[in-house]
Amino acid sequence: MLESTTPSIEGRSISNYYGVVTGEAILGANIFKDIFASIRDIVGGRSAAYEQELHKAREIAFREMEQKAQDLGANAIVGIDIDYETVGAQGGMLMVSVSGTAVKLD
Repeated sequence: MLESTTPSIEGRSISNYYGVVTGEAILGANIFKDIFASIRDIVGGRSAAYEQELHKAREIAFREMEQKAQDLGANAIVGIDIDYETVGAQGGMLMVSVSGTAVKLD
């Protein structure tokens, strides 16, 4: 599955548009990750635990979107948009949503 944030693929023509496909993933961060992330906020640095959760959520969302595109008969997704949000009580959950247009490339 060819994927791009651009509306087309250079050197390839789009023969069919199947419509918008989406993928979403919401993952909860556990209390230990929250505690260590809070410490990181105080002393500075990156939070590897949250980065891993974001990576996992992004992978899940992309797989879901790809599957929906394949089910429609597409071989590419163009115009992909990726959004990140915190949801739930006190922002305790991480959400990644992706969307794009499923297409058939010649």
